[in-house]
Amino acid sequence: MKQKKLQENRARRAQRVHYKIQMTAAGKPRIVVFRSLNHIYAQVIDDATGKTIASSSTLVLKNNQVDKTAAARLVGIDLAEKTKHAGVTAVCFDRGRYLYHGRVKSVVEGLREGGLQI
Repeated sequence: MKQKKLQENRARRAQRVHYKIQMTAAGKPRIVVFRSLNHIYAQVIDDATGKTIASSSTLVLKNNQVDKTAAARLVGIDLAEKTKHAGVTAVCFDRGRYLYHGRVKSVVEGLREGGLQI
């Protein structure tokens, strides 16, 4: 019962963030982040067509010499390069249910370092 309530709260939090993104995005693709215990995943989604433009994760990079925060920054840089190669320069960031700190913030710093406008 407690687990179900926790899942409902997480879903409600994510929906609240998604709604705010939809109101301010103005047709820009959004970057979605998923953070697991060991890895971080990010993808750029075009909501108009429902297609994934580019994606990256720590599984793809396979760089085990750095800590998780530094690896998240590398994921952001890699995703920025792939997104710019696809012809997208401005995106909006969807943090989902996660707070904007730690590895999630590090991904955004990597995206900005890679040249994307967020």
